[in-house]
Amino acid sequence: MTMTIQERIDAARKAQAQILDYTQEQVDKLVFEIAKVIYLNAEPLAKMAVEETRLGKYEDKIGKNTDTPTAFWAYLKDKKSVGVIREIPEEGIIEVAHPIGVIGAVTPATNPTVTPLGNAMHALKGKTPAPRAEKTSTRTVELMREALVKCGAPADLIQIIEEITIEKSAELMEKCDLVIATGGPGLTKAAYSSGTPAYGVGPGNPPVILDRGYDLVDAAKKTFIAVGSDNGILCDGDNLMLYPQEEEKDFFKALRDEGVLIYEDKDDVEKFRAALFSNGKINSDLVGKDADVITRAAGFDIPAETKVLGLKIEGVGKEDIMCKEIMGPVVVLKDYDTFENAVEMTVRNMAEAGGIGHTAGLFTNDKEHIKYAGERIPVARLLVNQPTPDAWGPATNGLSPAVSEGCGTWGNNILAGNVDYIHMLNVSKIAMPLDVELPDGEKLFKD
Repeated sequence: MTMTIQERIDAARKAQAQILDYTQEQVDKLVFEIAKVIYLNAEPLAKMAVEETRLGKYEDKIGKNTDTPTAFWAYLKDKKSVGVIREIPEEGIIEVAHPIGVIGAVTPATNPTVTPLGNAMHALKGKTPAPRAEKTSTRTVELMREALVKCGAPADLIQIIEEITIEKSAELMEKCDLVIATGGPGLTKAAYSSGTPAYGVGPGNPPVILDRGYDLVDAAKKTFIAVGSDNGILCDGDNLMLYPQEEEKDFFKALRDEGVLIYEDKDDVEKFRAALFSNGKINSDLVGKDADVITRAAGFDIPAETKVLGLKIEGVGKEDIMCKEIMGPVVVLKDYDTFENAVEMTVRNMAEAGGIGHTAGLFTNDKEHIKYAGERIPVARLLVNQPTPDAWGPATNGLSPAVSEGCGTWGNNILAGNVDYIHMLNVSKIAMPLDVELPDGEKLFKD
């Protein structure tokens, strides 16, 4: 019999009570085992996801299903999350971690395996249970529940909700203790309106700047990875590439050599514009589809092995609807004259076409340009000389591994950064008295 939302919440609270006395070692064992079981089942879960959602690419989903548990466990295994987690003697502070309670994590169709896994690993790290997710997510959760039972822990630390509806999601968000809302702006707004503390995630649409003097071949390789990964359904995958005017010919050659099929003719690009967007909205039938499916919709026949499309445009932001998030293996290409002009277009594009607060990319060898862009582009993550999907936090950069990437107040989110295990804990501070000299106002404010 299908359990009600309240019954799920009650079961989660009961399960949490059973592990409240777990040591750090016992908690880490649970986190390790649920990561391991998904890693070992990466291929069947990838196959199931593509067959069920018809989004993305099988090979890329295998990579996500192996990379995520690996990176998350490597990051989490040495982190303290139980009891006293840090002492700062010089400040007289002792930090103590407490479980938040029940976390309601909403899973998008684009990530039916790694989102439940990542959220569950972060939640369990703090002895917190997490319910939610249909078929692929259900199988993912089943595997994790089996792993918990093998460790002697209650399966109900991780649950899913069957036959999910908007009403059930709303009830879950209202009754749990913390919401992790990974999805579009409507979901984020619903999470923040639920009356429950929430971490929401704004929509992506990353712009990327290619600076003068950067290796064009390297930029092309990383652009191909960023745009083509999982058929472009990643929220942090490149959408707009800005490049120096005088380097267009050489850069386009580097992209073509990498396998990007570029359309420069205005009439050709218009056909893609008409196919991808209708009445100002993305054509949902083309989201996450292979490149040849998109080109056929635009009236072209191309080799089936083509993975990424490049479309040259004349304006950014509200000047061209193609600057909106496409969620496909498509990158729009626009030239610029000065680096300052490129940064200005980047900011304007996010403000007018979406993606503000999320992620941007920069290919450069100029440290001053890195600082210039970082001070002006309103995003939580600026990826330098990397594919923008690395915003999720692999071992190759210093970002914490995450399946939810907060966009700050720019994107109507409470957090500007990756949602981490520490955000799924209540951390209290024990404050000891300090033997210090009190500040003297007369000295501090003396003219």
